[in-house]
Amino acid sequence: MAKANPIQVQKYLSGMDYPADKDEIIDHAKDQGADNDVVQILQQLPERDYKTAADVSKAIGQIE
Repeated sequence: MAKANPIQVQKYLSGMDYPADKDEIIDHAKDQGADNDVVQILQQLPERDYKTAADVSKAIGQIE
Protein backbone atom coordinates (compact mmCIF):
# COMPACT_ATOMS: atom_id res chain seq x y z
CA MET A 1 0.00 0.00 0.00
CA ALA A 2 1.28 3.46 -0.84
CA LYS A 3 2.48 5.66 1.97
CA ALA A 4 1.22 9.22 1.58
CA ASN A 5 3.17 12.15 2.92
CA PRO A 6 1.08 13.83 5.67
CA ILE A 7 1.88 17.23 4.14
CA GLN A 8 0.55 15.99 0.79
CA VAL A 9 -2.63 14.75 2.49
CA GLN A 10 -3.13 18.05 4.34
CA LYS A 11 -2.99 19.90 1.01
CA TYR A 12 -6.22 18.12 0.05
CA LEU A 13 -7.82 18.77 3.43
CA SER A 14 -7.33 22.53 3.25
CA GLY A 15 -10.58 24.30 4.11
CA MET A 16 -12.02 21.21 5.82
CA ASP A 17 -14.56 21.98 8.54
CA TYR A 18 -13.87 20.05 11.73
CA PRO A 19 -15.04 18.03 13.51
CA ALA A 20 -15.46 15.65 10.61
CA ASP A 21 -15.88 11.92 10.26
CA LYS A 22 -13.87 9.65 7.99
CA ASP A 23 -16.37 9.80 5.11
CA GLU A 24 -16.53 13.60 5.21
CA ILE A 25 -12.74 13.78 5.13
CA ILE A 26 -12.55 11.41 2.15
CA ASP A 27 -15.27 13.30 0.27
CA HIS A 28 -13.55 16.64 0.88
CA ALA A 29 -10.19 15.31 -0.29
CA LYS A 30 -11.78 13.92 -3.46
CA ASP A 31 -13.48 17.27 -4.10
CA GLN A 32 -10.05 18.92 -3.79
CA GLY A 33 -8.59 16.59 -6.42
CA ALA A 34 -6.81 14.06 -4.20
CA ASP A 35 -5.10 11.27 -6.12
CA ASN A 36 -5.75 7.57 -5.53
CA ASP A 37 -2.79 7.17 -3.15
CA VAL A 38 -4.17 9.85 -0.83
CA VAL A 39 -7.71 8.46 -0.99
CA GLN A 40 -6.44 4.94 -0.21
CA ILE A 41 -4.62 6.25 2.86
CA LEU A 42 -7.71 8.13 4.05
CA GLN A 43 -9.84 5.01 3.57
CA GLN A 44 -7.62 3.27 6.14
CA LEU A 45 -8.42 5.81 8.85
CA PRO A 46 -10.33 4.50 11.87
CA GLU A 47 -14.05 5.27 11.86
CA ARG A 48 -14.37 8.21 14.25
CA ASP A 49 -14.74 11.96 14.40
CA TYR A 50 -11.58 13.98 13.87
CA LYS A 51 -11.46 17.33 15.68
CA THR A 52 -8.53 18.88 13.81
CA ALA A 53 -6.23 18.40 10.85
CA ALA A 54 -3.58 17.33 13.37
CA ASP A 55 -5.86 14.47 14.48
CA VAL A 56 -5.99 13.27 10.87
CA SER A 57 -2.20 13.52 10.49
CA LYS A 58 -1.64 11.62 13.72
CA ALA A 59 -4.02 8.83 12.61
CA ILE A 60 -2.27 8.62 9.22
CA GLY A 61 1.06 8.26 11.01
CA GLN A 62 -0.30 5.24 12.86
CA ILE A 63 -1.38 3.44 9.68
CA GLU A 64 1.05 0.68 8.72
